Amino acid sequence: MNTPPAPLPPLPEDGVRRVLCIVAHPDDMEYGTSAAVAAWSGAGIEVSYLLLTRGEAGMAQDPAVVAPLREQEQRAACARVGVEHLRYLDHPDGMLEGGLALRRDIARVVRQVRPDLVLTANFEVEAYGGLNQADHRVAGLAAADGTRDAANPWVFRELAEGEGLAPWRARALLVAGHPRPTHAKRVDAEQVQAAVESLQAHEAYLAHVQGHPLPEEFIPEILRGGGEAAGSEHAVVLRVFDL
Repeated sequence: MNTPPAPLPPLPEDGVRRVLCIVAHPDDMEYGTSAAVAAWSGAGIEVSYLLLTRGEAGMAQDPAVVAPLREQEQRAACARVGVEHLRYLDHPDGMLEGGLALRRDIARVVRQVRPDLVLTANFEVEAYGGLNQADHRVAGLAAADGTRDAANPWVFRELAEGEGLAPWRARALLVAGHPRPTHAKRVDAEQVQAAVESLQAHEAYLAHVQGHPLPEEFIPEILRGGGEAAGSEHAVVLRVFDL
């Protein structure tokens, strides 16, 4: 008889005061992960979002029109889960380039925000049942590297010497959507609903994507799957890298 796997342990959160979420596009946080954000913000933890692009290439309209529209929808999504701090780096959507410039920009924000936890999304080549989108791959790897760069006083010295930003070491890097999660953040029904509403806030984007499933149907399903792995009703599962 096969022994069922042990439930994923809860995410270690003692003393956590700030979380920084780093993703490529508007809406990237809203595919289930925002339920964890709702739980954190509801517990008094400050959550900041850093979006590397404005998602201007994600719809079949003029990017000059799409960028402010998607920013407006992202702010509405943030409001659903208690996020007040939303930043953009304005790198080009669909053409996000990894390298020192992006790592420096991320390290700068990590030093400014001084988060205990940094969260990003799956950056493996294969993800979500197919090939991961190029910006997602670049964003996640840059988030991992930039977070570690922020702790190294000898990398990007200009951040300290020219901008007065002292090195900062986050406690851990969390990767959402990873196929081999190590921990789970349990969420309740109210937080599941907040996650649904955060994706629904991307109204124009969802209308643009043909055949997109309804948030109220598939978001709870994702979080129920996480709950099965965690031994609870709903959960966001994460791979945690101790920094």
